[in-house]
Amino acid sequence: MGERGLRGRSLPTIAVAAALGLLLVSAVSAGSVLPFPVSEDPYTNVGPQHKTQVEPDSFAFGQTIVTTSQSGRNFAGGGASNNVFSTSQDGGRTWVTGGLPGTTVNATPPGPWPRISDPSIAYDPEHNVWLALGLGIDSGGTGIILLVNRSTDGGLTWSNPVTAAQSSGSFWDKTWITCDTWSASPHYGNCYAQWDDNGAGNAMRMVTTTDGGATWGPVMPVPGATSGLGGQPVVQPNGTVVVPYTANYSAVYAFRSTNGGATWGQNVLVGSQTMHSVVGMRDPPLPSAEVDGAGRVYVVWHDCQFRSGCAANDIVMSTSTDGATWTPKARIPINPQNSTVDHFLAGIGVDRATSGSTAHLGLGYYYYPVSNCSLNQCELTFGFVSSLDGGATWSTPRQVSGPMNPQWIANTNQGLMVGDYTSTSFTSDGKAHSVFTYAKPPVGRVSCYPTNTNCYQRMAKATFDITAPPVGPTVRMRRDTVRYWPHRRPEDGPYYPRTD
Repeated sequence: MGERGLRGRSLPTIAVAAALGLLLVSAVSAGSVLPFPVSEDPYTNVGPQHKTQVEPDSFAFGQTIVTTSQSGRNFAGGGASNNVFSTSQDGGRTWVTGGLPGTTVNATPPGPWPRISDPSIAYDPEHNVWLALGLGIDSGGTGIILLVNRSTDGGLTWSNPVTAAQSSGSFWDKTWITCDTWSASPHYGNCYAQWDDNGAGNAMRMVTTTDGGATWGPVMPVPGATSGLGGQPVVQPNGTVVVPYTANYSAVYAFRSTNGGATWGQNVLVGSQTMHSVVGMRDPPLPSAEVDGAGRVYVVWHDCQFRSGCAANDIVMSTSTDGATWTPKARIPINPQNSTVDHFLAGIGVDRATSGSTAHLGLGYYYYPVSNCSLNQCELTFGFVSSLDGGATWSTPRQVSGPMNPQWIANTNQGLMVGDYTSTSFTSDGKAHSVFTYAKPPVGRVSCYPTNTNCYQRMAKATFDITAPPVGPTVRMRRDTVRYWPHRRPEDGPYYPRTD
């Protein structure tokens, strides 16, 4: 059993929010909602930036939502003091939170690894088990082992981790996990973990479990896959696993397995990538992927190709019914094409009880209202939009949190960090839940780094009834004109990014 944070109690979210001062009622847009926290950093070990939490993933099944994130982020060398969980079994009304056990030396009970990173979460209904995946990091800062904590009581308590795969010394990065939740699938109950082997040139790797994560099969290569990272596997109702990933920020590709993970391949291009570098932020354009009830896969990422001079990023989307043929990437019309708003780090959710032209989509994302701000004047904000027709039209954007000064959040040697991804999930009542990191000013100064004290950054969530009367007009998704073409030079050579 792991630690049970916030004094180990199941707490009403509104009461928690009030106690922690996050029920913000400052000037926000008419379509705003109030975020409230679901976790806080419980660790005090020397080195990390404490009271910081970054990089959330979430999954919902029925009315249960489980999230996981890094807690106590390090500046250099990657990872955090531990990965933590937050669980609600009543659609987000009350939560239990704590650290995952047996992972790092800071866990209760302690594990052998100095740090952990890349949290993700999945549920296997065939074996009634929740799986929390993290990347164990050794004392040299190398991601080396896939650790999977299991919960058989709905995400309230967790076992010590099972090893899904372990490196013989090569640097592994950007782990992710998913399960086949479709009862009619021939591979129902299989779960799949993905990562890249940075030491092998960011080669794609996969591993599969068929018994609820108790044991795992051999590490599988992906023949024909382009070098890359940040894969997010999703499973279609017919059991096909589709894995979109970024080819080192130059394009999004996807590969598949149609035989339950026995083999992988059929690598195809989803769409090109061109990104505007967000001021001060760690902002890798990793894809976020989900699937609807009929098997259509939705992939989003941030991209500047629809902006003149690559002056800011939009969130773009491509979809596929089979993982082999993809629609051209299109700009989600959150703001006008000539606006100054810079959008990044999106997390898409899809209500799996819906599909096709009536699919319900939710999209959380960060943004700067003005893309070319100076760091001390940038306004880091979290927003949300939704669609009731599979992405044909989108709601008026809602401001969820902020604005924050980016210097209030954790710092890393790759930029200020809210996470390399964020997440949105739908519960069975049709509500969308976005999880994200939110910060308040450090006590007595602008930045919590490098003193690593008095930070105030924690995980929060916001819930949306996307079927409620809209707060403004919907906007139709169009085939906007591409306004920026990057110059590619053959002499640039290979580039194998790592996110630590």
